[in-house]
Amino acid sequence: MGELETLLFFLGLAAFLAGFIDAVVGGGGLVQIPALFTAFPASLPATLFGTNKLASIVGTSSAAIQYARRVAIPWRVALPAAASALAGAWFGARAVAYLSPAVLKPVILLLLILVAIYTFIRKDFGTAADATVEPQHATALAVLIGASVGFYDGFFGPGTGSFLIFLFVRFLAMDFLRASVTAKIVNVATNLAAIAFFTSHVAILWQAAGVMACANLAGALVGSRLALRHGAAFVRKMFLGIVATLIGKMLFDIVVAG
Repeated sequence: MGELETLLFFLGLAAFLAGFIDAVVGGGGLVQIPALFTAFPASLPATLFGTNKLASIVGTSSAAIQYARRVAIPWRVALPAAASALAGAWFGARAVAYLSPAVLKPVILLLLILVAIYTFIRKDFGTAADATVEPQHATALAVLIGASVGFYDGFFGPGTGSFLIFLFVRFLAMDFLRASVTAKIVNVATNLAAIAFFTSHVAILWQAAGVMACANLAGALVGSRLALRHGAAFVRKMFLGIVATLIGKMLFDIVVAG
């Protein structure tokens, strides 16, 4: 096996795991982005981010389709959130030229810690849906959540899926399973916006993106089936695990890596 084939095999394994994690609760970028930086250390970060988005959107779209076949999607929330996230992600990607994403790290770290504490303490949080939000309020909240998290995804990115799920559960009274599928639909929109930006501004590693997209798709199929089989309680546990991992990574980046 040559050097390129070895790299692609390594990236395929990373993409499979990323697709699995993304399909359940989001956070696959924790695996996929470091793998790309390890495999192609001389490439521009924007090139690697664009390659990552192309690989991710395949798995995310597949997971959304799998969920849609088995879970009633709240389209009144999902569509406005996706539309506003599409615009937000584009402007977020543009904002990187004016402000370094690194300035957000301490703020995001604090938010993730608060999210983890709140979810852990509230044992019943997100285990069952609660139809207490008025439809007009739900639409307005969906637009606000989509635009703000979409901007964050385009500007910085880590924890986007986790933030979406938490906000959908906390403010729109969804259970974790329904919040996860809604987050997938919004993530497809943010990925589309990012892909449109990156493909028109930087070179993309198309061969790596193709291999990773296939592997990401396979991981997403496995992850979405497990989530559907085990329900909201399983997704909640995965959510806490991914948030804890994000907190650990961001602490390392701030304290050790600087």
